[in-house]
Amino acid sequence: MPHRFLLLSASMGAGHDAVAHELAHRLRARGHEATVRDVLTLLPADIGQGLRAGYRAAVRHVPRLYGAVYAGFLATVGGPGPRPSSAPLAALAERPLLRAVARWRPDVVVPTFHLSAQVTGRLRARGALEVPAAVVVVDFAVHRGWLHPGNDLHLCVTETAAEEVRATTGGPARTTGPVVPARFFRPRDVDGHWRALLDRHVAAAAQHTTPVSPERPAVLMSTGAWGVGTRLLETARQLAAHGCVPVLLCGNDDRLRHRAARYPRLLPLGWVTDLPGLMAEAHVLLDNAAGQTAAQALAAGLPVVGHRPLPGHAAAGVRAMAQAGLSRHAVGKGEPARTVHELAFPGPARARQTAAAHAAFRTDAAEELLELADRAGAAHTRGR
Repeated sequence: MPHRFLLLSASMGAGHDAVAHELAHRLRARGHEATVRDVLTLLPADIGQGLRAGYRAAVRHVPRLYGAVYAGFLATVGGPGPRPSSAPLAALAERPLLRAVARWRPDVVVPTFHLSAQVTGRLRARGALEVPAAVVVVDFAVHRGWLHPGNDLHLCVTETAAEEVRATTGGPARTTGPVVPARFFRPRDVDGHWRALLDRHVAAAAQHTTPVSPERPAVLMSTGAWGVGTRLLETARQLAAHGCVPVLLCGNDDRLRHRAARYPRLLPLGWVTDLPGLMAEAHVLLDNAAGQTAAQALAAGLPVVGHRPLPGHAAAGVRAMAQAGLSRHAVGKGEPARTVHELAFPGPARARQTAAAHAAFRTDAAEELLELADRAGAAHTRGR
């Protein structure tokens, strides 16, 4: 029988929504029903909008403040001493979520954001939420916001993350790998648009017609949906000075794109709808957040280099990706150009990293959700 799934995301950037909508797409393709709800809209009055605006302002303008908030409220589980929690916010969303569950009547609730996981965990622990909750952890580094023992299952991007979940919650956690649309696994610049754009840019910037090649690698610089980063233009100039073609992904930040356009050797782009096609023509992704763009690069076979990560969960994620062998964390003199050149060229270093990236995609998270729904349905039938 078809199952019904309620996915609880959050419009904090684009990554959590991307995972929720991809899972909904996979479930619908299998003949099931799925809907995505923003947990921020379950908070009363304008609290959700304020939370999003405050987070965006912090990571854009005072990232160290966000780092301090992360350290105080979320960073890790094993940290010394008592810590504050997100319980007050989670409590505010409980009744609205129960009303949404009563209307939609899902077989499984699926948080893809840590506040959502706290809401479902609290409700499941009290028995107020009668259907199982499966948390899809989108971060490479698990923080305590993801971890509530009331949830029935956690699906994680790495085995290290799954081990931490099991050790902390005592509940089941499985390693599925990142949730990425299928088009990233076979990236193609179908009409040659990106190759032509890169070649025109190089010709205009250098006043010659040398095409982009491994000797002059195109480096995608990720800044997320909001165009966030530390000393982005300085990094771009350093890459250009070392023979790279920096391509700055500015997201929705038009101001950043216009500022970057002043530098002829830097190619700034706004929101890119054909990111797989662009990744097919690039050589390396320079990443500062270990978010969805990094996960998509893993699927596309594009080596990932972490550099100047944002404070908080982004820095933890960049370290966790590197420790898992899925990326390189470039720090020190001559970076990131040195590591970019090493990974842009075919050779053992690039082969090791792309092989590890391929192996990271273990199972389909949608299948895990369906198995949980089947088990819950069977248990309900036996209990009648």
